[in-house]
Amino acid sequence: MSTILQEDGSEAYQTRGGVTVTRKRRPTPYADAISTYVDKLDERRGAVFSSNYEYPGRYTRWDTAIVDPPLGISSFGRKVWIEAYNGRGEALLTMIAEALASVDDLALGARTATRLDLDVKPPSRVFTEEERSKMPTVFTVLRAITALFYSEEDAAIGLFGAFGYDLAFQFDAIDLKLTRPDDQRDMVLFLPDEILVVDHYSAKAWIDRYDFTKGDVTTVGQSEEIAPEPFVHTDTIPPRGDHRPGEYAELVTKVKESFRKGDLFEVVPGQKFMERCDSKPSQISKRLKEINPSPYSFFINLGHQEYLVGASPEMFVRVNGRRIETCPISGTIRRGADPIEDSEQILKLLNSKKDESELTMCSDVDRNDKSRVCEPGSVKVIGRRQIEMYSRLIHTVDHIEGRLRDGMDAFDGFLSHAWAVTVTGAPKLWAMRFIEKHEKSPRAWYGGAIGMVGFNGDMNTGLTLRTVRIKDGIAEVRAGATLLNDSDPQEEEAETELKASAMIAAIR
Repeated sequence: MSTILQEDGSEAYQTRGGVTVTRKRRPTPYADAISTYVDKLDERRGAVFSSNYEYPGRYTRWDTAIVDPPLGISSFGRKVWIEAYNGRGEALLTMIAEALASVDDLALGARTATRLDLDVKPPSRVFTEEERSKMPTVFTVLRAITALFYSEEDAAIGLFGAFGYDLAFQFDAIDLKLTRPDDQRDMVLFLPDEILVVDHYSAKAWIDRYDFTKGDVTTVGQSEEIAPEPFVHTDTIPPRGDHRPGEYAELVTKVKESFRKGDLFEVVPGQKFMERCDSKPSQISKRLKEINPSPYSFFINLGHQEYLVGASPEMFVRVNGRRIETCPISGTIRRGADPIEDSEQILKLLNSKKDESELTMCSDVDRNDKSRVCEPGSVKVIGRRQIEMYSRLIHTVDHIEGRLRDGMDAFDGFLSHAWAVTVTGAPKLWAMRFIEKHEKSPRAWYGGAIGMVGFNGDMNTGLTLRTVRIKDGIAEVRAGATLLNDSDPQEEEAETELKASAMIAAIR
């Protein structure tokens, strides 16, 4: 299939699922392209993803944004609901409902013009470790939608949003000790009909506008109107967090018993800090982007007075064609006051056996995760203990790549790593059990991922950390530390506070 130029200057192509996609591009001023979208997200659903951090062979500077998407996909547990936000979304929902009706692992529930509810059926057989990413889960829905719109003719269109920490339990079920709130969502993804792309190398920006047609169902001429939902401030003053001072250090002492028993090699528990959000989310996003540039900066309005503002330093999973990449981070030290102190801190970090052991263990688990889905012999460490410097922290990072084997796709790569050992621990399942038992509150989005799933089969996601979650006017920041048998309790608690400090500064 190929792209056909239309008389009006637009381009059209047909997807694997029989949807005709029409794309029309228009230029937009480069200088203020992203800031305009950021301001809109205070009261409209959507997302801005930016990379304002460069590293040769790994990260380049780019921006992409969506606002007022016509359709959203949400989940909690094994329940999924797909919502149309306007008339264009209703047309898309009709196409998607038809595609999902033929998926055996899904049970379709209530259906209105603006919403489709469905349940993911439990597995009918036992899946091997290598097959686990093929189990029926909420990702079964995403695979079907991606198959409907699949085409290699466009690298920009896809699903944009956030994946929550609890999604991992669809594969590795554990006893949930912490009560989840009734309004928790484990996943929110948007299907846009307009995408802003900013190319910093050419200093150009443009907007791609899409229409979708399948049979006699089309988005052309349908209503675009979506009512705004302005950000609502609160008078509530929350507690400092979910740990009292010194309590995290006590947990570090407690976990050493698990290390001595051999139940754990390392674990990454976190603590939550809370502030009343007196600024608009867009203001926090701008401040955070300025004080803490990162390869995965993001600002997402999830709707229902919930926002994510983040500056993640860590790639989760990136897939381009058959190539899959990850960049586990472990090993952290405070920035110096000047370049000379920075160099002294870097030397101290590189000479730390504890930090070296942490990163080695993380990369070993990461390579094992890839071995489930990659061609034998293709998994390689292509960068070892490389230095990445951020506004307040210096990290050591490994860069690992592999080649997806036949029959595996970006979703398999994504799911084989859920979630990164750098936010859970090792062995991963035992670490997640420990976290569930000893953390004070559910992680929600922390430790999951944000980013884009392309309808061309590619994927680009960052790990959800260094993130401010704003819910009903309260800002939450969660930070953790990698604990080993030789961890110092006071130092580890101080590390969580240091990691959270840039986010807290942006809130204030």
